[in-house]
Amino acid sequence: MDIPSVAQLIPVLQTAIGPMILISGIGLLLLTMTNRLGRAIDRTRVLVGGLSNTAEAKREKTVAQLRILWDRARMIRLAIALASVSALATAILIIVLFTTALWQMESAWVIVTLFMVSLVSLIVSLVIFIRDINQSLAALKLELAAEEVIDF
Repeated sequence: MDIPSVAQLIPVLQTAIGPMILISGIGLLLLTMTNRLGRAIDRTRVLVGGLSNTAEAKREKTVAQLRILWDRARMIRLAIALASVSALATAILIIVLFTTALWQMESAWVIVTLFMVSLVSLIVSLVIFIRDINQSLAALKLELAAEEVIDF
């Protein structure tokens, strides 16, 4: 096994820049998703804490909000898992790029598979994230209706 020269590694480094940027973007999405998960959990704790003091008329709406928050937390957890799979597949992709350059192997199918796993996981994660945003609006609608701020 000959060690590649710097000139031979430069194209590999250039190829690896795209996936590295993808990992950075996924990291920011994960930060956003974990913040949303934390807010959903905090809101759930507040609602559960005040549930015993809630009037019967508002109790049903509070329970409905809690169901929505539970569904949201599960969706966000799944979105976080899929985004993490995407970042992991991308990191493995970078390792495979350098390994194939170092050992001068042909592994295009591995590279394509890892890239597809990364993108499909990211896309599904984003679709779930959009569903979470819609669910949060449904919970807000229930809260506004419970307080009779806006008549829907």
